[in-house]
Amino acid sequence: MAQCVQSVQELIPDSFVPCVAALCSDEAERLTRLNHLSFAELLKPFSRLTSEVHMRDPNNQLHVIKNLKIAVSNITTQPPQPGAIRKLLNDVVSGSQPAEGLVANVITAGDYDLNLSATTPWFESYRETFLQSMPASDHEFLNHYLACMLVASSGEAEPVEQFSKLSQEQHRIQHNNDYSYPKWFIPNTLKYYVLLHDVSAGDEQRAESIYEEMKQKYGTQGCYLLKINSRTSNRASDEQIPDPWSQYLQKNSIQNQESYEDGPCTITSNKNSDSNLLSLDGLDNEVKDGLPNNFRAHPLQLDPSSDSSNSIDGPDHVKSTSSLHETKKANAGIIHGACLTLTDHDRIRQFIQEFTFRGLLPHIEKTIRQLNDQLISRKGLSRSLFSATKKWFSGSKVPEKSVNELKNTSGLLYPPEAPELQIRKMADLCFLVQHYDLAYSCYHTAKKDFLNDQAMLYAAGALEMAAVSAFLQPGAPRPYPAHYMDTAIQTYRDICKNMVLAERCVLLSAEILKSQGKYSEAAALLIRLTSEDSDLRSALLLEQAAHCFINMKSPMVRKYAFHMILAGHRFSKAGQKKHALRCYCQAMQVYKGKGWSLAEDHINFTIGRQSYTLRQLDNAVSAFRHILINESKQSAAQQGAFLREYLYVYKVNTYSQKWHWCSSWMSHR
Repeated sequence: MAQCVQSVQELIPDSFVPCVAALCSDEAERLTRLNHLSFAELLKPFSRLTSEVHMRDPNNQLHVIKNLKIAVSNITTQPPQPGAIRKLLNDVVSGSQPAEGLVANVITAGDYDLNLSATTPWFESYRETFLQSMPASDHEFLNHYLACMLVASSGEAEPVEQFSKLSQEQHRIQHNNDYSYPKWFIPNTLKYYVLLHDVSAGDEQRAESIYEEMKQKYGTQGCYLLKINSRTSNRASDEQIPDPWSQYLQKNSIQNQESYEDGPCTITSNKNSDSNLLSLDGLDNEVKDGLPNNFRAHPLQLDPSSDSSNSIDGPDHVKSTSSLHETKKANAGIIHGACLTLTDHDRIRQFIQEFTFRGLLPHIEKTIRQLNDQLISRKGLSRSLFSATKKWFSGSKVPEKSVNELKNTSGLLYPPEAPELQIRKMADLCFLVQHYDLAYSCYHTAKKDFLNDQAMLYAAGALEMAAVSAFLQPGAPRPYPAHYMDTAIQTYRDICKNMVLAERCVLLSAEILKSQGKYSEAAALLIRLTSEDSDLRSALLLEQAAHCFINMKSPMVRKYAFHMILAGHRFSKAGQKKHALRCYCQAMQVYKGKGWSLAEDHINFTIGRQSYTLRQLDNAVSAFRHILINESKQSAAQQGAFLREYLYVYKVNTYSQKWHWCSSWMSHR
């Protein structure tokens, strides 16, 4: 695989972080939208802690957490639509191209001197977006909400009463059977009350008085006064204030893109407002009892008529390859955080620190202890009773099930209070706070229980995370159990028919294998997941497999070129013409002048066609000319077809050059 900006030790903790919900009153959202940001987006650049934090495990041992990051998102009651995710992934790859003028790495392997791109940012963008856009599922708890921020404005008539309404609304969403989404980690979700105060327009004395009342009601550990908007949006033209939001909103446009393109309400049309404000993060402006209706639809929710597939990895959407460029263009004139000063930035950063130190981590520590105590008291009893019952009625030996029977058990569901799920919850919590030793122990125990019950989806999830936990263990780590990942991938793909989870396994395992120098195993794993159901995924994985071959101690140049050709073909089928052309050009370095005339003709013909499609006419003419100037082994009919292609492209290019010359001449008259 190509070199990545992040190491695998950084990638995995950043991909699995504690998830926090946000539920805001309409007035609180109005204050944040003055900065063209939702509340969740406001916090995004400051969501990583700047210092180490500590917590105690169930054995009362001090555990250190480094570079912890949290993910805050607005509550939505509809899961992301697979079609919208496919569209987004397609746009992310299309919008990431090699930088112009980038110096390529020169690799000498035998008789070959190859100019190769050292990095593949389009693959990293795809991987990051893919991991972030995975919907929550019932067999794991890694992206279930651990806490909920309830946000009200100090400018409201009765902020404390508003907090009560928000709390009731959150409780209704979590515990009402009408809602199956979003997913919550435990029934007793941490509620953290945030009073948002507009410094430039609000009454600070009143805000402080309300905050004192909140501390009396919710405790000093359960509430916070966040002051923002220290100035009006009419900033001086020569004043330069950093905009840390743009990189996140463009890079991680899972929610942002939907707001501008597909959201039910793209621009607020209230003529009485100070300005037309964008409705971000999938927010709807309908208000009921002072509560915003911002949880009806997920930001990745498309029109029902536009998507009939239930899989992220269905046919790739090729019509939308320019939508990300259009989104960025639409966002180009928007100033994020126009009402915020650097002091406000520091206040937001401090708020995240306080919420994590005083609210989230104590809640996680307490939950881990409770789960541990429950498992100690309940696990032994329930399993012993279960085993005794099974032994009494069916004998001591449980017959093994066939593969067909295993497929029928992939849909098994445990009740929420099942001891097996409590172990999985404890494992996921430990993993999220980087306690990989304890996480591995819990995953390993859960894996055994799930396999005994033939609950294959649950077993695959435990195997996957046990393998990752084993790799991330500090000190003298266990050997990476690659066979755990292989079993998980096979189970996800063949038994559970879930290519999304299989792809996640492959992306993580390939990075781990690459970090250990096992490029051959990583390449085999990547190639293993290529299939006809997703051209984009197959193209990206084939390209990474090609980089694995070239990065081996003894570079396998021909395998590199062959897999780049395969990647280029799949990129072309996915509508990614620029990436297809780049792959073919990379492979041409290996085939050129080596006597493989038929292969060289095919590559030149494809380069010519792709270049013509991208209006790179000089490159197209050059590629077609190379087919004709050398002695050909093609049939007469094929040579005639090549000649017709060349003459047509040459004619178009000549007319284009004349038109540009005439336009230039007229402009200088």
